[in-house]
Amino acid sequence: MAELNGIEDLSSAQRDLVASLLATVGDLAHAETDLLDLKIADTALAEMVEAFELFRPYRQVPKLTMFGSARTRPDDPVYVLAKDLAAHLASEGWMVVTGAGPGIMQAGAEGAGLTHSLGVNIKLPMEQGANPFIDKDSKLVEMRYFFTRKLILVKESAAYAALPGGFGTLDEVFELLTLLQTGKAQPAPLVLVETEGTTYWNGWRSFVETEAVAAGYISEEDRSLYRVVSTVAEAMEEIDFFYSNYHSSRFVGDRLVIRLATLPSDDQLTVLNAEFADIVLSGSIRPTEPLGPEVATNDVLHLPRLSLRFNRTHYGRLRQLIDALNRCAA
Repeated sequence: MAELNGIEDLSSAQRDLVASLLATVGDLAHAETDLLDLKIADTALAEMVEAFELFRPYRQVPKLTMFGSARTRPDDPVYVLAKDLAAHLASEGWMVVTGAGPGIMQAGAEGAGLTHSLGVNIKLPMEQGANPFIDKDSKLVEMRYFFTRKLILVKESAAYAALPGGFGTLDEVFELLTLLQTGKAQPAPLVLVETEGTTYWNGWRSFVETEAVAAGYISEEDRSLYRVVSTVAEAMEEIDFFYSNYHSSRFVGDRLVIRLATLPSDDQLTVLNAEFADIVLSGSIRPTEPLGPEVATNDVLHLPRLSLRFNRTHYGRLRQLIDALNRCAA
């Protein structure tokens, strides 16, 4: 067994989690464990460790993950739009995370430039490797499994942009929406970007709303989880608005704590409590000081915050609450 170097420097909570992780690994150490199962677990864990190490120095930098077709050519207007969006994000201090392949992924890396690009490539026998704008760069990790790659693409980002694409792009968008809808991903803006006069995402939206929302398979409120746009300005308007007052949120016990730049006024808070009473299990939406676990981890303690007993079900309504809090500070 390898030595656990540096474990003495970990906090008690970190040591507890390392012990739990080792116990889980120990559960695999049985003769009846299939060799393939061991290989999958070993590879997946190694990939996550490598990705965590890659992203660690950039944890405080806002990042947008960009999805889209690997087949989009550089002379396609969609490619140009993706490149321009990435360049604008980089100019505002964002980093752009892509799958590091060709097409839209290349456009994102080209637009953002090496300094502002991170790549999470997938190893596929029928696709070429990383695009020339990020290939051989230190901010690139290659993965064998789609599920570990998707985890990193979602976990590390504060916003998402999807350009037109095939099965892979649609899979990523639907999975991301599922994670946002169920609270498995942190609230974040998702822009579905197409060029002016085209219908890729508008056609997608029409199908979702006509077939899924109308039938009750998707709640009306979940339409708030995405926005279809056709210009860089519209995409940035959605992203900038989301973070115009809202900073972040986390659960502490049964309370959701929402950190803001500015608290709503008493009158605004009265209106918000009336409008969003349906997602509050008990009590009210109210200001709070940083709670114990936040203090213990020094979690943006300088920011004012609200807390509520959120029902953990209607995340589309939570997104609407975040939008309302942003409008309160406008």
